[in-house]
Amino acid sequence: MREDDRIMSRTHRLFQLMQALRSLPPPATAGQLAEATGVSARTLYRDIDTLRELGAVIDGEAGFGYTLIEDAHLPPLGFKDDELEALVLGLREVAAVGDPALADAARSALVKLRARLPERQAHRLRHSVLVAHRFNPPPAPTIDSRVLREACWEERVVTFDYTDKQGVPTQRSVQPLSIVLFDQSHCLLAWCLKRDDFRAFRLDRMSALHVTETSFRPARAPLLKTYLENLTAAGDRLVPF
Repeated sequence: MREDDRIMSRTHRLFQLMQALRSLPPPATAGQLAEATGVSARTLYRDIDTLRELGAVIDGEAGFGYTLIEDAHLPPLGFKDDELEALVLGLREVAAVGDPALADAARSALVKLRARLPERQAHRLRHSVLVAHRFNPPPAPTIDSRVLREACWEERVVTFDYTDKQGVPTQRSVQPLSIVLFDQSHCLLAWCLKRDDFRAFRLDRMSALHVTETSFRPARAPLLKTYLENLTAAGDRLVPF
């Protein structure tokens, strides 16, 4: 094999490895990565070392698996035109229906995306005909959704005042799991400490949100998984209280 061909083959293999690290559930084992890139384990370990030398932050080692922490120092992968249009439509959908914090983040991400694209694709993005419009957007949350989302990630119990669908006021203390857009409203999926059960709360019926110092780590992921599995198994609509 000529030297130029070897370089091209190795570069392609490194890009494949980066894509595998991005897409496989972490930590990805050496066996999974070697299979994804079509190389031996010995070559895989050399490629991991090469990516680290190029600036990728990859946690892990042989026998434990690998997790891609940061690859910002590597040249970005280009997008196919269809991939770009999917990203644009998705961001515009979030800008149209997301809570205020996410809507602002989507608009900001779209500007950054356009600034980093090659000129041909930047032109395509500027003149894109893709739009996402809702004639009946969801009501705005009456609490700071950014604070609530952070409480989900930090796995801290929150308290808030709530008005249920019958108009009855109540106080709740919950373990927040996730914020979702359901039907025509943003909802908090949570484990309610008052009812000792899963509950969904509309963000436009909440007030006086307070994030406590009480942690429920590391229960969030398994609780959310169980909640979603229960909903799927029951086939029920998610009805906020």
